[in-house]
Amino acid sequence: MWLLVLLAPMIAYYIYRTLQGGAAIRISTIEGVRRAPRTLRYWLRHAPFVLRCAAYALLVVALARPQDVDEQRRSSAEGIDIMMAVDVSGSMLARDFKPDRITAAKEVAGKFIADRYGDRLGLVVFAGEAFTQSPLTTDQSTLQTMLARIRSGIIEDGTAIGNGLATAINRLRESDAKSKVIILLTDGVNNRGEIAPLMAADIAADMGIKVYTIGVGTRGKAPYPVVDMFGNMSYQPMDVEIDEKTLEGIAERTGGRYFRATDNDKLQSIYDEINQLEKSKVEVTDYTVYHERFLALLLAALGVLLLEFLFTNIILKRIP
Repeated sequence: MWLLVLLAPMIAYYIYRTLQGGAAIRISTIEGVRRAPRTLRYWLRHAPFVLRCAAYALLVVALARPQDVDEQRRSSAEGIDIMMAVDVSGSMLARDFKPDRITAAKEVAGKFIADRYGDRLGLVVFAGEAFTQSPLTTDQSTLQTMLARIRSGIIEDGTAIGNGLATAINRLRESDAKSKVIILLTDGVNNRGEIAPLMAADIAADMGIKVYTIGVGTRGKAPYPVVDMFGNMSYQPMDVEIDEKTLEGIAERTGGRYFRATDNDKLQSIYDEINQLEKSKVEVTDYTVYHERFLALLLAALGVLLLEFLFTNIILKRIP
C-alpha cells in the first residue's frame, strides 16, 4: 500500500507540466483561440490523467491482496439433566438467612440456573407432599418464572424428603442424558411421606443419578415462624434440626456430596462448587474461510485503463 505514495509526485509533476504549458504547433498568435468558447472537451482534457491515477491506485490495492474472512463456529454440547428439589415447608421461613431461608434458596438457585447454558433443568418442591413445579426444560426464562412462584404454604406442611427425592427421580427416569443430577435442599428431618429417603437414594443409584444434598440452617438456634391461635405469626428461637446423617447417606449412595449451608454466602458457595463439579462437555470447532477480493479490483483497473485509452485516442485525440 506504500506504493500509493507515488501518486503524490505524479500529481505534482502533472500540475507543474500543465502550468508550464507548451505548444505542439507554433502559430503567430492565439488571440482568436483565447476568445473561443470552452467546450466539454476543454473540461475533459484532464480525464486521461485522472483515469490513469485511478487505475494505478486500483492495481496497488489489488496487489495488496484484499480478503474477506468468514469465521464460523460449530459447537456441540453434551448437556446435563438437573432436577432441583427444594423444601418449602414452614420452617423454611426461618430468619437465620436473609431475609429468610426460602428466599435465599430461590435467589441462589436462580443464579445457578442462569449459569447452566445448554443443560436441561427442572424443579420439584416438597413439604408434606411433593409435586413438580417445572419439568426438564432448556427455557431458562420459564424456569426462572416458575422458581419465583415458589412459596411456603402452597402444600401441606411437613418434610417428606423421600417423596421429594422420588418425584425428582421420576422426572429423570426417561432422560437419555449421560449425566443426571439431583440437587436436594432441605432444612429438616424426614417426618412425612410414603417413601424412605435412603430407599429413594438406592433407586437413584440404580438409575445412575447423582444426588447432591444441602442442609440449610445455622448451627444452634434460629428464629422460626410460629402462628398463634389468632393466626398471627411471630418468630421464636428454636433448635435447628437437620438429619445430616440421612442427607450424607443419600449423597454417599449416589456418588454425590453433602453440604451444610449456614448463611447466604455459604449457600452461594455450595451452588458455585456444584456448578464446577458438574460441567457440561462442550466441543467447539472453528472454521475460517478466506475469500480473495483482488480480482474485482484488477478488472476495475483494466476497465479504467481501457476508458483512458478511449478518451485519449477517440474523444481527446490530438494532432499530431
